[in-house]
Amino acid sequence: MTADSTVTEPNAAKDISTIAADIAIVGGGLAGSLAASVLARAGHRVALVDKRAVPVDEFRVEKIGGHQLEIFRRLGFIDALAKAGSPYDRVLNVREGKVVDVSVGQAYGLPYADLVAMARGQLPDPSTLIVDDVTAITASDDIQHLELASGLRIDARLVVLATGMAGALGYKLGIRRRVLAERHSVSFGFTIARRDGAPFDFDALTCYGERTADGVDYLSLFPVRTGMRANLFMFRDPTDPVMRELRRDTEATVLRLLPGLQNFLGDFHVTDRVQNWVMDLSVVEGHLQPGIVLIGDAFQTNCPAAGTGVARLLVDVERLCTEYAPRWLATAGMGTEKISQFYADPDKIAADQQSLKMARFRQALTSRNDISWDVRRRLHFLRRSITHRVDQMRSGWLAQVRSALRA
Repeated sequence: MTADSTVTEPNAAKDISTIAADIAIVGGGLAGSLAASVLARAGHRVALVDKRAVPVDEFRVEKIGGHQLEIFRRLGFIDALAKAGSPYDRVLNVREGKVVDVSVGQAYGLPYADLVAMARGQLPDPSTLIVDDVTAITASDDIQHLELASGLRIDARLVVLATGMAGALGYKLGIRRRVLAERHSVSFGFTIARRDGAPFDFDALTCYGERTADGVDYLSLFPVRTGMRANLFMFRDPTDPVMRELRRDTEATVLRLLPGLQNFLGDFHVTDRVQNWVMDLSVVEGHLQPGIVLIGDAFQTNCPAAGTGVARLLVDVERLCTEYAPRWLATAGMGTEKISQFYADPDKIAADQQSLKMARFRQALTSRNDISWDVRRRLHFLRRSITHRVDQMRSGWLAQVRSALRA
């Protein structure tokens, strides 16, 4: 296999015209790179194919925390993640200029490119990465054949599609994407700093939207190596003029949408390019095919505001790479009876369903203005505020209650 750490053009085939592998992974983003590292470290012959040798600086996953850390730990990535990320363990949650509560728990902020580089850095052999473009896949119950733009070919028993929302290869295989909610949410990412150069008075902060008409779910602020990163999540028509205003006059527009934020930020400015995503909720159909399995966004997309995308991805990687793929490779054949086991996995199904449920809940909690949701929204934040105040008076009681409930 060939790898080039400096160029992003397809590698020309030289001495080898066909590579034999146990598993070929198409797509070297977070899902594909994690899967490749887990499988390669387990001793499987892996070919990871991506068009870029160096991960691109995209606005994707930028923070890891909560239950996600436990899966990273089980998969053997926690030390590398801690080294690559900027740690924080307290998040100040505010709304309408007032503190709602404080979230406590280890988390890490890091650019998506750093996260992918961390995953690729765990590959035992860097030549596992092939910088090329897969142009066609021929699937069967036995061996899968991949054709690459350079003329190289890969023969593998199993193909893992980790191509995200790019659907060209899947389309050629007869896999279609069904949209469940078009233009479901809009996300913005940018980095901020105080104009006087002083640090902010918080480690991390989440500011929730105040008015349903604004369609703002929340703004999340957390540290990365380049400064204080801001992720803004909205449920609003992406053609609305406010989207252009957020790109052109970010500081003023953010404060207009979240006026209570001024008390916590002071005089700040945006230090880099404002990036944004418009996300459709979608799931694939026609994906049950011999020798091919889809993971992450290639199978189902997520609402970024719900914060379930990485959890879903990690469940896919863990279940496929530690349970199903090793067992499939131990016996002959790679028919649909094997592939279907992964899609029927209870943990995967639960993660997929929870992701869609939370996507709809976040949208309703943010945007619905009927009486029932208005009451639910008020109770949601009131309950959090009361719990926080009681915990301040009786420090540690909440942790004790949660521990007792888990026992």
